[in-house]
Amino acid sequence: MDRHELARAAGTSAGPDGAAHAAKTAIARRLRHIRHHHPEGPFTLARLAELAGVSKRTLAAAESADGTNLTVETLVKVAHSLGVSRVAYFLDEQVFDDVNSELELLRKMRTHRVESVALRQTGPAAPDSSLTELSHLITRLVSTAEAARATLEDLPGQGRNDRSPQ
Repeated sequence: MDRHELARAAGTSAGPDGAAHAAKTAIARRLRHIRHHHPEGPFTLARLAELAGVSKRTLAAAESADGTNLTVETLVKVAHSLGVSRVAYFLDEQVFDDVNSELELLRKMRTHRVESVALRQTGPAAPDSSLTELSHLITRLVSTAEAARATLEDLPGQGRNDRSPQ
């Protein structure tokens, strides 16, 4: 939940209760999203509960329309069991968007059987903005490669359906 969502919720007549409800709703939406869109495939509540070491009932309550009061410990366990190191994923819209972009890139790389990407740092540690730019660059490279592959497959004699047995 970003500060704007929180401010809107806090500005309602419900006050802090409205803000708490908005936060629980945002956590529920984000938990459902990552569970269903994770690059390793959709996770069932039972599987995620097992990986995170929390009860299935807790996760089901967290994903319900009204959400539930999750502890920080539970959020950390769930995030780490999904390979998300930034727990703010569940609370901050920008982190949510950034992590989802990274996970989508990972999914695309796995689809294309990319096993590794070599990066070399020649100077001091790069700022976060450089890492974000690099992530966007890699995403564009993957998209361009996908488009090139589709174009090649559409050429006469090159498509999957055009190949004759030899």
